[in-house]
Amino acid sequence: MGMKLAFIGLGVMGFPMAGHLATAGHDVTVYNRTTARARSWVEKYGGKMAKTPAQAARGMEIVFACVGNDDDVRSVATAKDGIYQGIEKGAIFVDHTTASANFARELDAAAKEKGCQFLDAPVSGGQAGAENGVLTVMVGGRKSTFRKVEPVIGAYAREAQLLGPAGAGQLTKMVNQICIAGLVQGLAEGMNFAQRAGLDGDQVLDVISKGAAQSWQMENRGRTMLRNRFNFGFAVEWMRKDLSICLEESRRNGARLPVAALVDQFYAEVQALGGSRWDTSSLMKLLTRP
Repeated sequence: MGMKLAFIGLGVMGFPMAGHLATAGHDVTVYNRTTARARSWVEKYGGKMAKTPAQAARGMEIVFACVGNDDDVRSVATAKDGIYQGIEKGAIFVDHTTASANFARELDAAAKEKGCQFLDAPVSGGQAGAENGVLTVMVGGRKSTFRKVEPVIGAYAREAQLLGPAGAGQLTKMVNQICIAGLVQGLAEGMNFAQRAGLDGDQVLDVISKGAAQSWQMENRGRTMLRNRFNFGFAVEWMRKDLSICLEESRRNGARLPVAALVDQFYAEVQALGGSRWDTSSLMKLLTRP
């Protein structure tokens, strides 16, 4: 049976994620800072729109949020008219935003004070993953809470796993982004090398993608890199936000991230070229310049 759900944040990820929930038969109320975006969602999927996050959360069994960063989550969760002003005892708040682990723990503590439950649940898979309902969700929180939410998340995820207590989801997402940073840089260098060596880049990809060099980035971004196309998926400015979280956490836990720090500098150079909204594979731009 459908549940009463709220979804806060209807960006390129949240809009289709909330849509999958509605399509799965749930009663969904949405809130978005830009009212026109919320109205557009209701026109497409039905449901209702709220004037504030608190109003959206009131009476809901699960409240989902997917916004930009720690400050954005604060503005919709703990600020005046935020989720915690409306959420009821026993309800669950699931934050899909990629944010810091410390902030996830703060939200968990605030939830306990309100008598509700919290999961930090950042996602991977990009806009295409959200639209196709095949996201990967990394979750931190209590097992009992996760078990209640897991089948609902299944509307837009092909994999959802509990990694530990509050904050563990965010820490796992950091690992994800650290790995991606190195992979994209390696792919950019490889494709640039192939072009400068006079090889057919498409043919090279056909061969090496069947071997040990294969990766999601190669399969989905290799050919668009070769064609100088960088308008897919996750934007550089968001990757830099994520890498800043990784680097800050590494300073706390002592992990060394030399490659991630270097790639972050490369992304800063991409931004200087006007590429803040290019996707992360635009590292290729720095290598193909004269």
